[in-house]
This record gives sequence, structure tokens and C-alpha cells, in this order.
Amino acid sequence: MRRYNKEIRWLWQASRGLRAQAILNALVGIVAVGLDFAFIAATKLAIDIATGRHQGLTLRWAACLLVGIMVSRLMLAFGSRWIAAILGVRSQNLMQLRLFSHIMQCEWRGLEQRHSGDVLNRLERDVKDVTDVITDTVPSVLGVLVRFCGAFVFLYSMDSVLAFVLIFIAPVFIGLSKVYIRRMRCITREIRSTDSQIQSILQESIQHRVVLKTLEQCDTMVDHLDQAQQTLRGRIKERTLFSSTSALLLTAGFSLGYLVAFLWGATRLQQGTITYGTMLAFIQLVGQIQGPFREMTRYIPVIISSLTASERLMELQEAPLEPVGQPVCFSRGAGIRLSNVSFAYEASGRSVLSNFSYDFPPGSITAVLGETGAGKTTLIRLVLALLKPDEGNVVFYDETGRSVQASPQTRCNLVYVPQGNTLFSGTIRDNLLLGDPEASDEEMRQVLRTACADFVLDRPDGLDTPCGELGAGLSEGQAQRIAIARALLRKGNVLLLDEATSALDSDTERQLLRNLHGRTSARQTVICVTHRPAVVEYCTQELTLR
Repeated sequence: MRRYNKEIRWLWQASRGLRAQAILNALVGIVAVGLDFAFIAATKLAIDIATGRHQGLTLRWAACLLVGIMVSRLMLAFGSRWIAAILGVRSQNLMQLRLFSHIMQCEWRGLEQRHSGDVLNRLERDVKDVTDVITDTVPSVLGVLVRFCGAFVFLYSMDSVLAFVLIFIAPVFIGLSKVYIRRMRCITREIRSTDSQIQSILQESIQHRVVLKTLEQCDTMVDHLDQAQQTLRGRIKERTLFSSTSALLLTAGFSLGYLVAFLWGATRLQQGTITYGTMLAFIQLVGQIQGPFREMTRYIPVIISSLTASERLMELQEAPLEPVGQPVCFSRGAGIRLSNVSFAYEASGRSVLSNFSYDFPPGSITAVLGETGAGKTTLIRLVLALLKPDEGNVVFYDETGRSVQASPQTRCNLVYVPQGNTLFSGTIRDNLLLGDPEASDEEMRQVLRTACADFVLDRPDGLDTPCGELGAGLSEGQAQRIAIARALLRKGNVLLLDEATSALDSDTERQLLRNLHGRTSARQTVICVTHRPAVVEYCTQELTLR
């Protein structure tokens, strides 16, 4: 297990908040083992009383004891199912919440190269596998070990030779399990990777089904999904064949052990050296000794799956978190100065910006122009501190001489409208409140008018008009105007517009720009990434990237 030390350490750290349930499940399992041994002892006692080999107690007393143990087992089983159902969901939610929080707070470049379908698959399937092994499998394994040790001691007290004969399978089991674990780990990793690929295909195809329809490529994506599913089925068949073969060999060993125990007990019974009750206890204890090994054949694939899931979740947590600190806000307007900035994306290696310098003074309105790939969006990301320059500095400053490096703590100064449709499913009110959770209805109506989105107020449900994923039920232009209104609710003195009017007709665009001009204070800095002539006319300076 040395090669899995990293995953095991991570599992221990991940078990914070889940350990109480794990301990509770372990205690339930140990009590269940105790009740099973008590039932075996009570059964032996009842038979010995019935056959006259035990004096002093009545058969009625033994029957009451058996009934009491059986009722206790039923109540314990009911309680364990309740614990698994109620606390199990809580544990899964807790771990999922932690990882989701980490993903939302990590650096933008930490996860942007991973497919969202793969990330979702890890947050759902892998989190479930990990929480199951922490709260259920590990306590169950502990119960299995207690059962094995207890059964061995119980059997040893009756027949030491038979006890040692039956545990002879242990070293054989341990030796085979090493080979089994290595092979199963490899197959499981391939299965989880293919499962993520399938979720990615499903997610992208559903999200872009209009594109696929217009390109008449729906069948192509169906074929891609079919091929991925065939690959998954093939790997599952491989895993099933391997595990089934291993289980068959182990079962054969168990059957041989059971036969040895039965014949041994029958011989001793014939010789009169044991009672019928002892013979029955032999048979039951054989199952209690071999049962743990049989259980381990079920738990090993679960443990392997959890180790693979842990590795995949660790990869998500490797994304570094953004630095935390107090917001650095400029109350009297802010300018942005880039000095000798160079930046290149690792995937391409090509410098997007090289030794670039520019000044956006407080109160300036700048149109950022350039061909596709010239670095316009990269410039915005640097200002937003989503990216860090490889060289040079991005600095916020004001007219008093105060200055600070761009960081997540300077985002409080920014009002950002990204390109494309960025609405969330819910209501228009829900989307607007993301700009300012404390905004009043009147403030929301005002920004809708400024963004030329007052059509919302004419709808029957007004602010509570529902919209689907990515603004389904709205046109692209309507969704874009609502996104602008959402941004305008945010208090900030630097307005970033990244192709924010690309879906608007020229008349609506001009009206929107007039409204923004009337709303923008003299000290608010505006940076517009655009190709639209009307936006350029609105600006006081131009920056062309090449």
C-alpha cells in the first residue's frame, strides 16, 4: 500500500466532518458482530439443552434469548439503514460543497483546460465514491476484521487445530490481492476516464444542439457517444471477467475450507468428543471466519475505485487558490496602467502581448480594437486579474498618487460585461441580484431602462419572468441587455465592456450608449472591446492591438 500513501493521506484529510458518521457506522458494525456471535452461542446453548448436554436452564429461557437477539439485530439493521440514508447524503453534500468552493475560488487558469463535463463527473461520481468509502466501506472493513478475530478466538476456544486450518487461506488471499489490486486499479482508471468522456459528449451536444442541427451533424455526435459507450462496455466487461475469475477461485478455496470443517466436525461428533451444539457452532463459525475474506472480495473493488476517485479529486484540488485579502477599492475613480506587460498562453507558447504598455487614465473612455487573436480578451483578463502577466505590471491608480497591483482584491472596482450570453437559469430578478444582492426593485427597474431592457417591465411577470439556461426564452439581444443591466447594479468605477453590444441592432446600440454616457460619472473609466463603429464614436481614445 506504500504506493497509495498520497491518496490515503488525502482521504484522511478529506474525512474531516465525516469521521463522526464513520465512527458511528463502525460501532453499529461491531455491535452487529457481537449480536451474531451471541446468536451462535445461544443456538449452541439451545441445542445442548434440547439434547440434555446442558443442565440448569430451560429451553424456554434459551428461546427467549434467541428471540431477544433476533429483535436486536432487526432494530440495529433498521438503524443502520437510517444512518446510511440520512447521514450519507449529508456527508456527500459536505465534501461536494468543499470541492465546489475550492473550484470557484481557485485561479482561473487552474481549471480552464479541463472539460466542464469531466469536472462535473468528478464532483458527482468521484465524490460519491470517496464519501462511501470513508463513511461506509472503512467502518465495514473494521467490522469484518472484528468479526474475523472474534470468530477465530471463539473457534479456537472449541478446537485450536481447526481454527488454524481455516485461517491458512489468509496469506494466500493477501498474496493474490496484491496482483488483483494492481490490475483492477488500472482498469478502474480507464473506466472513469471513459465515463467522463461520455458526460462531456452529452453535455456539449445538449448545450450546442442548435449548432449540430444546423450543421446536420447530430448523427455524428450520436456516433461519438456510441463509440465511447462501446469502449466503456468493453472495459467493464474486462473488469467483470477479471473480478469474476478471481472471485471464482476464492470461492473454490472457501468451499474447500467449509468441507474440511464439516468433515472434521462430523468425525469428532462420531467419536463423541463434541456435542451437536458444538457441531452447529463449528459450521456457523466457519462462515464467520471465511465471511470476512468473502466480504473483502466485495470491498476491494470499492476501495480501488475510491483510490482512483481520490486521485482524480486531488487533481482538482491541485489548482491553486486565488490570494485572499481585504478588497482594495478606489472611491474617487481609478485608472489602469500596463507597463512592459508580456503574456503567453502555455498551450500555444505564442506571445499574445509582448512588452506592452498603455495607460487608461481615470475618467477615460477607450475603444480597444484589433483583429481576432490580437489579445483584446487577454487584456481584459489581465485587468480582471484572472491572468497574471509573465512580465511587467498591471496597476490600478488614482489622481492622488495611490497605486496597487491588479489582484483579486482590486475586482471590487470593476463592472464587467462579458461577450456572449451569460444569463443563468431562474428569473430575471435572480440574474439581476447577482449584480447587487441588496438591490431594490426600483434600482433594478432603473438599470433595465438604462440597458434598454425595459421590455422586461412590460411582461406579465415583470422582474419575476423566468428564463432558462443561457437565457432560453429570450433573444440574444434581450439576454445581452439584461446582462448589461446586471453589471450596472454593481458599484464600481471601471466599466469593462467586452463586445457587450454585439447582438444589438444599431438603433438600440446607440440608445444604450447614450444612456450609459448619461449614467457614467466623470470619474468612471470605461474600456470597450469592440468592432462596432458606434461604440468607437462614443469613446475618447482608441487602442489598436496587433
